[in-house]
Amino acid sequence: MAADALTAPADAVPRRRPEVLTLGDCWRSFVRRPSPKLLATAVLVALGLRLALGHFSWRDLVWLAGIVAVTPPVEWVIHVYLLHARPRRVGRLTVDLMAAREHRAHHLEPAILDGVLIPAYAVVMFVAMIAATVWVMSFPIGLILGGDRLAQAASGLVASYVMLASYEWCHFLIHTPYRPRGRYYRSIWRGHRLHHYKNEHYWFGVTSTLGDRMLGTAPEQSQVPRSTTARTLDGSHSI
Repeated sequence: MAADALTAPADAVPRRRPEVLTLGDCWRSFVRRPSPKLLATAVLVALGLRLALGHFSWRDLVWLAGIVAVTPPVEWVIHVYLLHARPRRVGRLTVDLMAAREHRAHHLEPAILDGVLIPAYAVVMFVAMIAATVWVMSFPIGLILGGDRLAQAASGLVASYVMLASYEWCHFLIHTPYRPRGRYYRSIWRGHRLHHYKNEHYWFGVTSTLGDRMLGTAPEQSQVPRSTTARTLDGSHSI
């Protein structure tokens, strides 16, 4: 398998200057697609709600810190147990989640940028699920922190949608021909490449490597055997 098998072709992202691919070129290509527009709408609606509710306080920072802290393990769990879920037999039926099928297609053809982003229907589902989760969690957290529970929940909603949008942008950028320059981006770029072409049982993080380090899926890559199912995901996702 070619080392850059997950990278889109050089001409996949339109360039303003033919001789160089810039971060701006990638951003313009990204925002023209459906899911970034939906996520931007969700962020703006949540932000408008937060501004309308007022009552800003230190509790908003607690919510922000909490959302940032839980994102790496949540991202890991979703990647392992939803996106890498295998078809299951339930009686005479075979249950194969659509998200898992689409993710298998992404592993099979990782250089296709249109297959990198979350489908529009899934964005709508995630936005609704996040809103419901934040609403439920606002009750126990509100008892602990006090203050305006709805205002704080709106802050959590803004932070959650921004993190989801960050995931979408990071994943898209990693699969473009853009090469990493900063140390942080280089670390997630490398990890995601290893996940795709070295071994699909490791390196599940996209926005950070923290979830993998916390949950034991960030080994020294030289100690990990090359998987024969990294493209097809036919093997078990158990770790």
